[in-house]
Amino acid sequence: MPDDAAAERAAAEEESAFSHPDVAPDATAAYGDHPDQVIDFYVPRGGETVAPLVVTLHGGAWRAPYDRGHLTPFADFLARRGFAVANVEYRRGPVLPAQGGTAPVAGRWPDTFDDVAAALDALPALAREALPQADLRRTVLTGHSAGGHLALWAAARHVLPADAAWRTSGPASLRGVVALAPIADFAMAEKLEVCGHAALQLLGGQDQFTDRQRYADPALLLPTGIATTLVQGRSDDVVPQAVAEAYADAAAKAGEVVGLTLLEDVGHFPLIDPAADACAVVAEEIAQLAW
Repeated sequence: MPDDAAAERAAAEEESAFSHPDVAPDATAAYGDHPDQVIDFYVPRGGETVAPLVVTLHGGAWRAPYDRGHLTPFADFLARRGFAVANVEYRRGPVLPAQGGTAPVAGRWPDTFDDVAAALDALPALAREALPQADLRRTVLTGHSAGGHLALWAAARHVLPADAAWRTSGPASLRGVVALAPIADFAMAEKLEVCGHAALQLLGGQDQFTDRQRYADPALLLPTGIATTLVQGRSDDVVPQAVAEAYADAAAKAGEVVGLTLLEDVGHFPLIDPAADACAVVAEEIAQLAW
C-alpha cells in the first residue's frame, strides 16, 4: 500500500478507536493514595453470577495525556461479552506540556512499576468487594501497546532479579496473558524508535537504560511459565510487528512457546476498537485462555 494510503488508513483507525464515548464503571476502588492509583470495575452485562476476570492495562506510551478513559469502551465491550473487567490506572510521565516539538515524557521510574505491582497485589481483595461476579481463578491479564508491556511485565514478576522490589515468590495466579501490540522487547523498540524512544524515557534516559532494562524489559524476563499470546496487526506503524516477533523469538530461545496472532490489514488501534473486527478476535483470544 502506498505510504499516503497507509497513513490515511492508520489515521482512520485511530479516529474510530477514539470516537467512542467513555463508559462509566460500575464501581471504582483505590489501591493507593494517589489519584491515579485506582481500578475501575465492570460487571458482566449478561447477568452472569460468576465470570472470568479480565484485567486491562491501557496504553499511551506511559505518557500522562493518555489515561484509562480511552480503554473504557474496550472494557465495556469485554463486559458485554460476558467477562468481569478490572481496568487499572497507574502513574505515567510527568504532567508537562510538550515542548520544542517533543512529546511529554514517557513513564516514571519507579512509580509506574510500583503502581502496576501494587494494583495487581491489591486486586483480589478489591475485586471480591467491588465485583463479586469475578472468578479470580480464571483471571486473564491484557493490555494494549505500553499497557501490553505492563501486562507481560506483571506476569513475569517472579523471574525478576532477586534484588527487585517488585519480585514475587511465585508466579501470579493467571490463566494467561493476551498482550495487544505490546512494547515487548525494548532493544527492538529502541532500534525502531517506537513512540519517540518511549522505552528509553521510561527507564530514565540513556545513562539508566542498560542498568534498569533487566528489571523492566519483558524480553529479558523469560521464561514465565504463564500462557501468553500476542495479538499484532501486520500494518501497525506505531508498534511494528518486529517488536512482537522479537519477544516471541526471545521466548523460544528461553524454551517457551508464545502464541503470536498476526492480523492482516490491521494497524495499531483496531485491537481495542469495539467497532473493529480485530477487537472480536482479541475477545476470542482472551476467551480461549479464560474458559
